[in-house]
Amino acid sequence: MTTTTETDEETPSRAERARVSVQRFGGQLASMVMPNIGAFIAWGLITALFIPSGWAPNAHIAELVDPMINFLLPVLIGYTGGRLVHGQRGAVVGAVATVGIAVGASIPMFLGAMIVGPLGGFLIKLWDDKVGSKTAPGFKMLVDNFSAGIIGGAMAVLGLLGIGPVVQSITKGLGHGVQVLIDAHLLPLVSIIVEPAKVLFLNNAINHGVLSPLGVADALRDGKAIEFLIEPNPGPGFGILLALTFFGARSARATAPGAIIIQFFGGIHEIYFPYVLATPRLILAAVAGGAAGVATFSIFGAGLTATPSPGSIIAVLAVTPKGGYVGVIAGVLVAAIVSFVVAAALLKFGRDARREERELAVANGGAVT
Repeated sequence: MTTTTETDEETPSRAERARVSVQRFGGQLASMVMPNIGAFIAWGLITALFIPSGWAPNAHIAELVDPMINFLLPVLIGYTGGRLVHGQRGAVVGAVATVGIAVGASIPMFLGAMIVGPLGGFLIKLWDDKVGSKTAPGFKMLVDNFSAGIIGGAMAVLGLLGIGPVVQSITKGLGHGVQVLIDAHLLPLVSIIVEPAKVLFLNNAINHGVLSPLGVADALRDGKAIEFLIEPNPGPGFGILLALTFFGARSARATAPGAIIIQFFGGIHEIYFPYVLATPRLILAAVAGGAAGVATFSIFGAGLTATPSPGSIIAVLAVTPKGGYVGVIAGVLVAAIVSFVVAAALLKFGRDARREERELAVANGGAVT
C-alpha cells in the first residue's frame, strides 16, 4: 500500500499534465514570436505615423505597411521557427514555406507561419538525419542545397494551395459566429469570438467583414452604432500590456511599456497580439475585458458614428457623437481594468516570473536576489 501511495503521489495529475502541456505550447510560440518583437514595433510605428489616418500621413512611406505585415513579419516568424528546430537549414526552409502561405491568403498569416516554420525545419532535419548524413562528401553541398530547395519549394506550393484557403474558411466561420450572437442579442458574448480572432490577426477580417457593415446600417438609423466599438476598443489590450509591464517576464517588462504607447495612442492593436500568443492563458483576460467593455457600452447606450481607424483612444473619441463621451470612455476604462486584473491574476502577480528569474540566476551562477 505504501508503495502504491508513493507512486500515486509522484505521478502528475491529469490537470497538472494539461497545465504543463499548455505552458510548453506557449513557450514554443513565445520562442518564435518574442525574438521578433522589434520588427513588430517597427511596423507599428510606421503604421501609426504614416497611414492616411496616422499622425504624419505620407502615402509613399505608408507603402511599407502592407508588405511588412503580410510578408516580413510572417516570414520572420517562420524563419525563427525553422531555426529553432534545425538551425540555419531549418530557418531557410521555414522562411520559404512561409512565403507560400503568405501569398495564398489575404490576411496576415502569423498562425500559419507558426505551423509551417517548425514543420519545414522538422522535415529538413528528418532528411538530413536519414539521407543527408549518408551522402558522399563530394556531393554533400549539392545534395544539401537541392534538398532544402525542393522541400522548401514543395511546402511553399502546399501552403499557397492548401493552408491559405483553410485559414480563409476559418475566418468566414468566425464571422458567421459573430453574426449569430449579434442576431441573438447576446452582444457581450461576441468577445468570446472576437478577442481570440484578434490575437490570431483576424481582427480586420472580423471588423471590416462583419461588424462594420452591421454598424453602418445602425448608424444610418440611429446616428451611432455599438458595433463600431467592439473590435477597435483599446481597453483590453491596454490592460494586458499594463499587467505585463508590472508582472510579466523580464523580456515582456522591457518592451511592454513601449507597446502600450503604440497600442493605446497609436491604435495598432497588433502590437499586443504576440504577447498573448507567448502566454496563451492571457486570452482569458482579453475576453473578460472585451465582454466587460461591451456590456458597459450597452448599459450606457454608447456607439460611434463610424469605424475608428486606427483603433486608438484618440480615433475612438474623434468619432464619438456629441453627448456620448461618458459611455465610450466608461467602456474603454472598464475593459482596461478588467483585463488588467484578470491578466495580473493569470500571471500570479509576477510570482512565476520572479521564480524563473531566480532559477535562471542560480543556473548561471549569479546571485539570487
